[in-house]
Amino acid sequence: MSTSRPQFRNIHITQILGYRLPLAGIVSILHRVSGAVLFLFGLPLMLYALEQSLVSEMTHANLATALGHPLVKLLALGLIWGFLHHAIAGVRYLVLDLHIGTGREQAKSSARLVLILSLALTAVVALKLFGAI
Repeated sequence: MSTSRPQFRNIHITQILGYRLPLAGIVSILHRVSGAVLFLFGLPLMLYALEQSLVSEMTHANLATALGHPLVKLLALGLIWGFLHHAIAGVRYLVLDLHIGTGREQAKSSARLVLILSLALTAVVALKLFGAI
């Protein structure tokens, strides 16, 4: 007996680049990646910076000099974006857990809002970090 029902199968590794993920899926993956990066890199770097700032005045001055370098600022900006995205997407998921905005269009617009807000807030922080404001 043949059926007319469509069959959905897992995609092959060679098909990943051609696969179009919905916006909510992109936000979900970025939420997971940003959480992992914050845990694996952000937390240790923050604890190291706190330790160095409290050891002595000389280590504090060395840390301040290192944090003034443009490449370190870019690294910090990446971690700041990760934090902002993770926090905003986390609020989105809390709201979705309350069964609010679970419709297709509402979920799509809330995913778009997460991306816009995280990038806009990161741009504001970048302006402040690089001395534009």
